[in-house]
Amino acid sequence: MRLDKYLKVSRLVKRRTLAKEISDQGRITVNGSVAKAGTDVKVTDELVIRFGQKIVTINVTGLSEHATKENAKGMYEIVKEEKVGGE
Repeated sequence: MRLDKYLKVSRLVKRRTLAKEISDQGRITVNGSVAKAGTDVKVTDELVIRFGQKIVTINVTGLSEHATKENAKGMYEIVKEEKVGGE
């Protein structure tokens, strides 16, 4: 599944266009490599996403083309959340 679609369906990012912008800015890595919006995401991949002052590391645990609110959380497991910069 494409990275931008995965981020939207898993509800890590609200809109697919925003997911595309974030990935194209180099703010997401998949298994340690900078990823673009079209990068293929597979189960067991590790994603590191930089949201402004926060870095979130997740493991992909499932893929679903049409996730609902209930099963969207089952698509990933948060490994680490950390604040960067600021105070």
